[in-house]
Amino acid sequence: MKTFSAVTLAAASMLIDAGDLQAQPGDSALIAGIFSEVLHHGEAHENLHVLCKQIGHRLAGSPAADSAIAWGKNLLESYHFDRVTLMPVEVPQWIRGEEYAWYSYNDQQYKVPVTALGGSVGTQGEITAQVVEARTIEELRQMAPEAVQGKIVFLNKPMDPVAINTGTAYGGAYDIRGSGPSEAARKGAVACIIRSLSTAEDRFPHTGATDYQDDVPKIPGAALSVVDARALSAALKENPMLTFTLSLSCRELPRKIQFNVIGDITGAEFPDRYILVGGHLDSWDIGEGANDDGAGIVHSIEALRALRAIGYRPRHSLRVVLFINEEFGNDGGTTYAENSRRDGVYHVAAIESDGGGFTPRGFSMQGTDKQFEQFKRWAGLLEPYNLHAFRRGGSGVDIGPLKNGQVALFGLTVDSQRYFDYHHSNNDVWENVNKRELLMGAASMATLVYLIDQTGIPHE
Repeated sequence: MKTFSAVTLAAASMLIDAGDLQAQPGDSALIAGIFSEVLHHGEAHENLHVLCKQIGHRLAGSPAADSAIAWGKNLLESYHFDRVTLMPVEVPQWIRGEEYAWYSYNDQQYKVPVTALGGSVGTQGEITAQVVEARTIEELRQMAPEAVQGKIVFLNKPMDPVAINTGTAYGGAYDIRGSGPSEAARKGAVACIIRSLSTAEDRFPHTGATDYQDDVPKIPGAALSVVDARALSAALKENPMLTFTLSLSCRELPRKIQFNVIGDITGAEFPDRYILVGGHLDSWDIGEGANDDGAGIVHSIEALRALRAIGYRPRHSLRVVLFINEEFGNDGGTTYAENSRRDGVYHVAAIESDGGGFTPRGFSMQGTDKQFEQFKRWAGLLEPYNLHAFRRGGSGVDIGPLKNGQVALFGLTVDSQRYFDYHHSNNDVWENVNKRELLMGAASMATLVYLIDQTGIPHE
């Protein structure tokens, strides 16, 4: 193992309360070494630049996703992981095509940026119809069918600005995207447009999957930016008879095989027990997928690279998984969990980063009471790095299928205030990821891996 200087050890000793019973000899020094390695020599920001600028957005099923898979495999091999493998995963193919929209108001045409919802059907040319506005799905359901028949439904539900956790606000508005088009079709609408699930006051529309229901026809679904949604709502108040024109040329192709990318570092004491870190390699097909979830990919790779770089020899095997197709059905996460159960893979814990490359605040956890008590005992070691959030909560979509009542699941918690400015939009680009914040997230993940590896975590 790499030795640390007397100065480093002395400085590190000041980072931990001497009364913390969980502090083991060398823990605080090694954690300081992790952060020093990542903040001085971390490669996550440069790796993210390559992923974003040389490959760009990488929708599952696309040639760009194929390129990202090859990039991930080559990068892990260049870091000399003990084993790098590809796990076949069947994924959908959906092609966005061209899209545009405009509406007529006061004898003028207003062009508006628009983005098809993921999985939407196309319009087969242009659709022009009057617009009926609803603030919520429930309001739409209460409308008389004759008020909606043959029109374009406009769901104008904002994310709750009062919710401090923007993920909670996102969840509260998600239904207009997930079920909006099908609920509109149930009333006889010809298309559905929604206000983007975003906190940004800009003209970037945000995409994301819609979930068509089998008992109604599929109608086109698309999103407007927050600014354009507000403008359309104001125009409708002055002229309820205005018409909106929408053109989407998206289409679906047969499913195909792509891959999860898996890199392993073999443990010295428990080679058949794994601590997993990961994120999802795919993104939506607009922007560059920098925060969602390029950041999580490079967080995970950097966490294990840094542990190798400081000479740390893990007790358990460490595994990084670059999951494919989280956005469009979680095929990568589901396939990985199914294969793990089939092959009897023993996971001690799994950690996911899928909240962007923002300042880390701590971790959320899914697990038993005993596991959570162990988790909280590490707070004193993590507090000097401004990691204060230790709570029960969701871990991550990709690792969620591993839940079995024994494996401890963790999600990296980051400052969420800006995430939905960029999420699923053309604004999610490398330039909007801060290098230091990104590196702090990687070091935080590496630290949690170290603590789990050294201390273990109860399995009932």
